[in-house]
Amino acid sequence: MAFAAMPRVAFAARNTLRSMRTGVQPGNKTRLVIETALRPSYNLTYLPNQLIISLANTGANNGISASLASSGLVKSVTQAQSGDTLKITANLKQSIAQIPKSQIMVLEPNGDNDYRLVLDFVAGANNASTASSSYTTSTASTTTAITAARKYVIVVDAGHGGKDPGCIGKGGTREKDIVLSVARKLKTKLDANGFKTHLTRSDDRYLKLADRAAIAEKRKADLFISLHANANPSRAMKGFSIYTLSEKASDEEAKKLAEAENAADKIGVEGFTEFEENIRIALSSLQQHAVAEMSEEYANGCAKAFKRASITQQAGPDVRHAPFAVLRSTVPGALLELGHLSNASEEKLLKTAAHQDKLVDAIVRSVKNYNFEV
Repeated sequence: MAFAAMPRVAFAARNTLRSMRTGVQPGNKTRLVIETALRPSYNLTYLPNQLIISLANTGANNGISASLASSGLVKSVTQAQSGDTLKITANLKQSIAQIPKSQIMVLEPNGDNDYRLVLDFVAGANNASTASSSYTTSTASTTTAITAARKYVIVVDAGHGGKDPGCIGKGGTREKDIVLSVARKLKTKLDANGFKTHLTRSDDRYLKLADRAAIAEKRKADLFISLHANANPSRAMKGFSIYTLSEKASDEEAKKLAEAENAADKIGVEGFTEFEENIRIALSSLQQHAVAEMSEEYANGCAKAFKRASITQQAGPDVRHAPFAVLRSTVPGALLELGHLSNASEEKLLKTAAHQDKLVDAIVRSVKNYNFEV
C-alpha cells in the first residue's frame, strides 16, 4: 500500500543540482546561474530581501556551495529539501521586483556545462513587500523565448578610417584598410556561428572614438572588439598584442600606444572638447568591477586563441592595460593589435587573405569560448 501511495513524480528521472554561481552583468544586473543535470522545472517566489527558486523533482546537494561574485545583490545562497522539491534561497541585499520573462533563460548543455537556469535582476520595489508573490513559467514557453533572446550581440570596430589612415607600413599598407578587411570577414563568420554582429564602420569613413563606443552601447552589445594594426620605432618588433582599459597603463609602451590611438580624435577638431566631457561621464560606468573583469576574461581567452593558432605574439604579457578612449563604455571589450605594419615581413603577411582568415578564425574561437553568462 505504501508503494501505491508514492507520488507519480518519483518514477520520473530525478534531477540533480550541479552548481550555483552569481555574477554581475552590464547595467548593474545581478546574474544567478543554477546548473542542473536535466532541464529544470521551476517556480519563483519573491519575499523581502529574498528570491526563492523551487526546482521540482530535484534533490538537494549539500556538497555544493554557491560561488558568489564580490559585488551584486546576492549575499548568500542556501538550499533545503521540501518533499520532492529543492528550494534554493538567494538572500539579497535589497528586495527585487518580479523578474521579466525576457531576463529568465534556460540554456542547453554546452561544453562542460549542463542545463542552466539563468536569472538576471536588479534592485527594485517588491511586488508584495509583506507577503510572497510567485509565478511559474513552463519549460516549453521559456525555451522559445530564450532562443531568440540569447543571440549574443558583438560589435566589431575597425579602427581609424576616412581622413585618419592609422599607421602606414613602409610598403604603403594603411592600417585602416587592413582592419576593415578583417572586420568584414569577422562579421561574416561570427554571424554564421549564431552571433548578431554589427560593425562600427563598414566602409572607409571617419568616426570619433566616442561614437564607436556609443554604437556598442546603442546596440546593447555583449562584447566590443576594436581591431588595429601596430607600429613601432623598432622595425624588428612584430606580433599581436591585446589591451583592456585601465586608467593606468601597464607599461610605457602601452601608455604611448594609447596616446597614439586616442590622438585620432584630434584629426576632427570640432567637438573634441565635448568628446572629452562624454568620456568623463562614461568612465564612471566603465569602472564597474564586473565590466573590467569580463573584459579581462575575454582578452586572456583571445590571447590563448591566437597562440593556439600559432600567430606570433609580441614579446611581453598576454594582456596589457592602457586608457584607450574607444574602450570607455559599459560594454566589456578589448583592443586587438593584429600585428606590426612597421615590420616588413608582417606588413606583407597582414595583407594576405590567408593570414587575415587565420586571424578571424582565432577571434571567432575566442568569442565562442568566452563565458557570456557570468
